[in-house]
Amino acid sequence: MAIKLEDKKAIVAEVTEAAKGALSAVVADARGVTVGKITVLRQQARDAGVWMKVVRNTLARRAVEGTEFECLKDVFVGPTVIAFSKEHPGAAARIFKDFAKDNKAFELKGAAFNGETVNFELLASLPTYDEAIARLMSTMKEAAAGKLVRTIAAVRDQKQEQAA
Repeated sequence: MAIKLEDKKAIVAEVTEAAKGALSAVVADARGVTVGKITVLRQQARDAGVWMKVVRNTLARRAVEGTEFECLKDVFVGPTVIAFSKEHPGAAARIFKDFAKDNKAFELKGAAFNGETVNFELLASLPTYDEAIARLMSTMKEAAAGKLVRTIAAVRDQKQEQAA
């Protein structure tokens, strides 16, 4: 079905606007995935603060021109689903990766972060803000406990030397 020029301009503007505020982008091919499953994927994306849309390739290429996601132009081949993570760089990649596990027809094409294409697995494995804080606190706790143990051992050694 033909899309009117005004509608094409609106789609390009919408995708461009989504790209401007995004931290990362992920592209996939949803050929062979049912509409019901895509609807579930859209809901998961919305819940995670991810903007997602099925876009024609020529419109997607025009939309990412001049943005940090221009590096993805080569992956816009075949049916394209593009997702932009707004709150966490790994959110879209994690959602798409989990969806692809259950839906073999869903093909992951590419990902971009900070103006460069990146490994999809790497982007999906980035910790969330809460996970990063928990890791930091755990490291700080271990470091503090280690320092306490060393201090106690040093005091014990000093007392033994003084007693000898």
